[in-house]
Amino acid sequence: MVRAAAELGASRSRLRAKDLAAPHRGVRVIAAPKTTLERARAYEPLLRGDQFFSHTTAAALFRMRMPRGFQEDVLHVTSVKPQRAPRVEGIVGHRADSVPTIVSSGSMRVSAPIDTWIALGATLPIGELIVMGDGLLARKSPRATLDQLTRAVDAVAGQRGASRLRSALTELRPGTDSAQETILRLVLMRAGLGEPEVNGVIQTRSGPFHGDLVYRSARVVVEYDGEQHRTDDRQFAIDVDRLDIIMAAGWRVIRVDKRLLARPGKLIARVREALGDVS
Repeated sequence: MVRAAAELGASRSRLRAKDLAAPHRGVRVIAAPKTTLERARAYEPLLRGDQFFSHTTAAALFRMRMPRGFQEDVLHVTSVKPQRAPRVEGIVGHRADSVPTIVSSGSMRVSAPIDTWIALGATLPIGELIVMGDGLLARKSPRATLDQLTRAVDAVAGQRGASRLRSALTELRPGTDSAQETILRLVLMRAGLGEPEVNGVIQTRSGPFHGDLVYRSARVVVEYDGEQHRTDDRQFAIDVDRLDIIMAAGWRVIRVDKRLLARPGKLIARVREALGDVS
């Protein structure tokens, strides 16, 4: 901060030098912050009292699945009543009735992932809440359990966003690996194709294997091919071998990439045909 630097002997001319960026009043940094983490670190000395980073800022700091339209150049900071919400350029201020669960991200005070999801219930549409909620219940390194999310939603009954959170809660499924898997599942379900198992286990002669979205009675697996298939040759080879084994066991595999996911009509027709061929 400017005051601390001045107390340590920095001159006014040095603090006004062009090689220093001023992301906020009273703050100087060597380079203008570009990421949410850099912006939060720059603003962190200005946090007062019970203030903490919240909403999409907290989600980004915890690397949660982010909603579409996320603005990285804006920070969300919450104050606890009766303290006023901050009114600073580049900051979206909020007020909370009580202190939620706060955890440290480095030296920064940040609302915990579950509380962050709850707070976003007031602004995000149900679909985005489902994607983010599924992320908290991810197969690898989950941040919450379904019971924990249920209790958190129960605790805010009657508050703004509670009904959206309740609706989203009914469509959360543990065990996904990506936001795209959740979006794909929702597209299929809302097209009336029934609910597939998420990362269902398929038994083969070579052992058990997971399928992204499994229609067990129809022996159909819908797989999402993510960016790792383009950037990670080893993972690509592993997935090819896995799907070959699943197909050899008598299952039909439908592979979906981001281009097909962006054309839901074509995607739905392809899956419907596969399910119809068996029924």
